[in-house]
Amino acid sequence: MTGLFRSLVFRTIAASSLLAIVGLIIVATLIAALYRQSAEANFSRLLSAHLFNLIGTVGVADDGSLSGAPELGDLRFTIPNSGWYWSVEIAVGAAAAPLKSPSLVGDIQALSIARAPFDAEFRRNYSTDGLAGETVEVVESEFVIDNDNRIARFRVMGNRSELGGEIDAFERTLRFWLALFGALTIAINALAIFLGLRPLGHVRQALADIREGRAERLDGAFPAEIAPLAEETNKLIESNHRIVERARTQVGNLAHSLKTPLAVVTNEGRALGGAKGKLIADQAEAMRMQVDHYLKRARIAAQKDSVAFRTPVAPSLERFVRVMGKLNPALAFDLRIETRDPVFAGEPEDFDEILGNLIENAAKWAKSKVRLSVAEGIREGMRTLVVTVEDDGPGIPEDKAREAVKRGKRLDESKPGTGLGLAIVTDLVEEYGGALALDRSTLGGLKAEVILARRQ
Repeated sequence: MTGLFRSLVFRTIAASSLLAIVGLIIVATLIAALYRQSAEANFSRLLSAHLFNLIGTVGVADDGSLSGAPELGDLRFTIPNSGWYWSVEIAVGAAAAPLKSPSLVGDIQALSIARAPFDAEFRRNYSTDGLAGETVEVVESEFVIDNDNRIARFRVMGNRSELGGEIDAFERTLRFWLALFGALTIAINALAIFLGLRPLGHVRQALADIREGRAERLDGAFPAEIAPLAEETNKLIESNHRIVERARTQVGNLAHSLKTPLAVVTNEGRALGGAKGKLIADQAEAMRMQVDHYLKRARIAAQKDSVAFRTPVAPSLERFVRVMGKLNPALAFDLRIETRDPVFAGEPEDFDEILGNLIENAAKWAKSKVRLSVAEGIREGMRTLVVTVEDDGPGIPEDKAREAVKRGKRLDESKPGTGLGLAIVTDLVEEYGGALALDRSTLGGLKAEVILARRQ
């Protein structure tokens, strides 16, 4: 999950999607509020228009009764309990039978003037319960209707619950379409971001090709925003190659400059003879070996993180088996390559020295058989090569395994050697970021397992 949050694509899509969602919520809220305000204003204007129409069509007959046949132009006033009603009744003066719309089949009590007072135009608005449980909006006005100063109360009532339902339906429709629009917008935006950032994936693949040795520089047509990065990366790669070559040259120069003086000292020591001569020759030889060792370590350190070294493993294994088979005809060498086209991430000379020391050590102690195998493994999430050399000799006790890899340490003086083989292997393997493990082999002798970085 941490890697996901570190993804530039994910963060860009998440940020743009969040902004889109917040924007759509604001737009939906604003549109819904404007629609509600407009619908309520139109509702109030409609009720006022019906009220003026009602006032204009109702009069007083000769006998003092209310007369008139209002037609407000809305069929809902003719449907019983529709929530749309009108009524005219005498409020002050001689009583007369009230007039009602056909929809008003019962009585709707008016609120007291104290709770809903009239305004300056003798009008008032209030909400109350309708005949069918709905909420109705009442627009009411009082007028003097004859010379006897009788006052009639005119009321027009509209179904406010119906209005609320219409507003809710509009908001649901609005939310649906805005949600659909938002989903499409996010999808299109994510696709645009993904396509826009694809060149970064091309750069990553190009860098992987360089790391695996399939290419030496970033090649291709990159967008203007990425082209400078590719150019600087190519310059960095070229600079790295120059540094490595310069280091190699200096290492070679140092080796050549020390080679002759050390050879002279060695020869002089041997010519001198005696204990002192032998001591001088031995120390000069030790100096030569130390110089070679540390020069090699310096060379590996200079190029181990480089991207240009790839060594096929199978040819080296097969060559060693042939050579050691001829040198040791009494031994049977068994080679097993358990992975396809194994490739070591380093120089051939270094792999040969690692393998050569291990096979030479196994052949020295084996009784009749040496087994070599190479397989693929995983170490700390990275693909590795596991090279194993086993023999059927006496092996090394577990408590002596650490001593065996120390430089110049020999556990058994009965066999010839310098005691440097496993130590050299350990140094080389560690320089390449690998590991050497010594264990008991199923053949009965020593099992040396080397873990190295692998290239495709």
